[in-house]
Amino acid sequence: MGTTALGLLWAVLLLPLLVFGVPTEEPTSGEAVASNTPGGCRRCCDSEDPLTLADAADASSASPSVLPYVLPEVRPYINITILKGDKGDRGPLGTPGKLGKEGPRGDRGLQGTKGAKGQAGSPGSPCQTRYSAFSVGRKTALHSSEGFQPLLFDTVFVNPDGHFDMAAGCFVAPLHGLYFFSLNVHSWNFKETYVHVVHNEEAAVILYAQPSDRSIMQSQSVMLALVPGDRVWVRLFKRERENAVYSDDVDTYITFSGHLIKPEDD
Repeated sequence: MGTTALGLLWAVLLLPLLVFGVPTEEPTSGEAVASNTPGGCRRCCDSEDPLTLADAADASSASPSVLPYVLPEVRPYINITILKGDKGDRGPLGTPGKLGKEGPRGDRGLQGTKGAKGQAGSPGSPCQTRYSAFSVGRKTALHSSEGFQPLLFDTVFVNPDGHFDMAAGCFVAPLHGLYFFSLNVHSWNFKETYVHVVHNEEAAVILYAQPSDRSIMQSQSVMLALVPGDRVWVRLFKRERENAVYSDDVDTYITFSGHLIKPEDD
């Protein structure tokens, strides 16, 4: 009875082998490694050398096909150019920056071409005559009196515009500007010569000669700034000794001259 039951059990176990047959496909690398490990089951066709089988198992385990797969790192890249929009309007002008330091002076550039001749300008205003001059003389000697005595003149050399008043013996300035004056006299023997060139009522310069046994020519000059209406004239001054200037009816020993040098508004 017990033998019969054991035979039936073996029959059940062997029936699939008889129906499907023994599997003929090659084991996977994992199965080969598991079956070829020392102490495990082997097929009858496998090599009997356990060391050779172990080396094969190690080589198979080191194969990249059995290593775990490492995913590559993904770095996204965005092409900005495809996201660029249209050019915007120009912004407002900013505030100017600070002025920088002045740089070195550059070399002189080449001379440019000559430009075209311009148009003629409009005619100017007529030129204005701006001058004044006189020169007068005296042929009569003069002795001083108790006080100041104006020196009058009897000869006219130059007085084109009548700026020198012969009756009053003075020059009247017609323009505002600088004037030059000169006075020449002849001293008298053994007499003193003391003459002033006067601006309005104030003595500007003096012409002086000491008494001497010889008569000589004396001169004085001055430059004055005058305004219209100012007067310039000559006067004789009396001191303790007799004061005089010499002349005769033939020659002119005494002269007084003046002219405008520069008008003020030039």
